[in-house]
Amino acid sequence: MLAAGRGQRMRPLTDRTPKPLLTVRGRPLLVWHLHALARGGVRRVLVNTAWLGEQIPAALGCAHATPWGEVALAYSMEGEDFGHALETAGGIARALPRLEDPFWLVAGDVHAPDFPFDEARRAAFARGDDLAHLWLVANPPHHPGGDFGLDGGRALDLPEDDGRPRWTYSTIALLRHALFHPPWCDIPPGNPHGVVAPLAPLLRRAMAAGRVGAERWPGTWTDVGTPERLAALQAAPD
Repeated sequence: MLAAGRGQRMRPLTDRTPKPLLTVRGRPLLVWHLHALARGGVRRVLVNTAWLGEQIPAALGCAHATPWGEVALAYSMEGEDFGHALETAGGIARALPRLEDPFWLVAGDVHAPDFPFDEARRAAFARGDDLAHLWLVANPPHHPGGDFGLDGGRALDLPEDDGRPRWTYSTIALLRHALFHPPWCDIPPGNPHGVVAPLAPLLRRAMAAGRVGAERWPGTWTDVGTPERLAALQAAPD
């Protein structure tokens, strides 16, 4: 679970609280994910942290109880190790030796309470040859151009002027360790030197090789990126 970012657009709310600990209807964003993960059968979660990172293990400890069972928690403390966040690919490479293969990825600052983190789906992905499988959502007002195309279950890196629809990447995915090895990625597993790198270039290389699957997710999903979006989410009916 990605929880290391500064949350600049959420200031002043994130000046003293890491964004994944901001609450929606009395429950931190990160805890909404833990409930959804547990409901799908996930029992171990690794959270990467940086900005105000010590607050997350202080709030959640080494386990969290849910109605579907307890979830064991571990942490990759990028702020303590390097003094800053390593971005998406850098953070995953840092945590890679501690992750199952393949593994679920979810950003701690989105709200998707009904997403089915089905362990059977992870097992089916493991039997295939794809390096990644992405869930795409309808483009929100603040991101009308989307991120990736979709054709026959394959993710496409379409240019903005292509004319075909592009959808927004939900920041929920299944990923294989091989995506973080050459030729897709040059960061050593464990990222001992603290390389800062985003995930999107790796995904685009894999898309060009036809190794990234995707599908639409029609359920509830919000990128909680500004105080206004958080307020709207708080006011929305259950």
